[in-house]
Amino acid sequence: MKILVQKFGGTSLSTVEARAHVIEHIQDALALNYKLVVVVSAMGRKGEPYATDTLLDVINQNGNHLPAREKDMLLYCGELISAATLCSLLNAQGIHATVLNGAQAGITTNDDFGNAQILSIQPQRILDLLDQGKVVIVAGFQGQTKDNDFTTLGRGGSDTSATALGAALKAEIVDIFTDVTGILTADPRIVKDARRLPVVTYMEICNMAHHGAKVIHPRAVEVAMNAMIPIRVRSTFSKDPGTLVTVADSIPGVKDGIQDRSVTGIANFEHITQIQVSAGEGVYDLQLKVFKAMAQHHISIDFINVNPAGVVYTVFDHEADSAVHILTELGYKPNIASHCAKVSIIGGGMNGVPGIMAHIVEALTENDIRILQSADSNTTIWVLVQGQDMANAVRALHKKFQLYR
Repeated sequence: MKILVQKFGGTSLSTVEARAHVIEHIQDALALNYKLVVVVSAMGRKGEPYATDTLLDVINQNGNHLPAREKDMLLYCGELISAATLCSLLNAQGIHATVLNGAQAGITTNDDFGNAQILSIQPQRILDLLDQGKVVIVAGFQGQTKDNDFTTLGRGGSDTSATALGAALKAEIVDIFTDVTGILTADPRIVKDARRLPVVTYMEICNMAHHGAKVIHPRAVEVAMNAMIPIRVRSTFSKDPGTLVTVADSIPGVKDGIQDRSVTGIANFEHITQIQVSAGEGVYDLQLKVFKAMAQHHISIDFINVNPAGVVYTVFDHEADSAVHILTELGYKPNIASHCAKVSIIGGGMNGVPGIMAHIVEALTENDIRILQSADSNTTIWVLVQGQDMANAVRALHKKFQLYR
């Protein structure tokens, strides 16, 4: 079969007008003779009746003591409402459609309720329905344990449902429809001349997603990358082709896996606190004690620098007080810088290219932006700045690397 998976997010389904665009995209795919699987998220965002966060508010307003297993039973409802609504609209248009929940679609997960991992997918039921000429609508974000308990896949779970189904069905492509035109070189709310990237590699978009770009969940990209299934990130509200996410060797201008462009985009993430802990003379176990204490108290750490004089790392602002209290109890006197932001410069072609860090420092220094910390990998360089400098830093770097071109 020539199979296409389309995924539509909450904003794509929240209004009558948006759902009309969804139907047009489905009709376009059918006109190209695709067998079609449509994965849907819960309608709308927080405050709208069936959004996931609205369902969570129901729990919060009624004691907030619902166990994780039972919470997943409630959250299962949002995507089912979207799926049933779309099914009715498609059948009204003469398009034969049917709905499967995550379990019926063959998605088996572990029992980590609220953030379950997919263990396997048995897609035969979907294949049989496609063979009957039906559009199969699958409720995203959900699966079922081997003991038949409902589970949800965590934030961005519908993206993961879509790419995992694409892999299991050996789909030609997975289309992720959202409210933006594709992957942009920077956040358009910060950089007015951010442009759409026609094509990026899996690794580049994974890094962009991990470091603040919210267009697609990194776990979904990793699933697609492992199965070598191309992804297109597209706008529900236009017919633009969006951004193709694929392997480096398939991108024009790429030779031996190294791209002509050194920098692809700038991502940003705020509301983090930098913590510095210094080691006294002859103290060699500080790193072990600090990181072990953070792990024992389930505090997520990032941006880690270790040296003989001590450690520097970041935590989320909302966990900073707890982290400082833990360190103080251990006898340390941490220095903290609150309300910081991480700005990430990402590019599959920067590895081995001289001058990238010099350009970064030059761009920020010219704009009186102080670098508090830096780190790098072969595809990403991160800098930590004060939160108040984040927007200016993103704009300065976007301009320095001429990403508007």
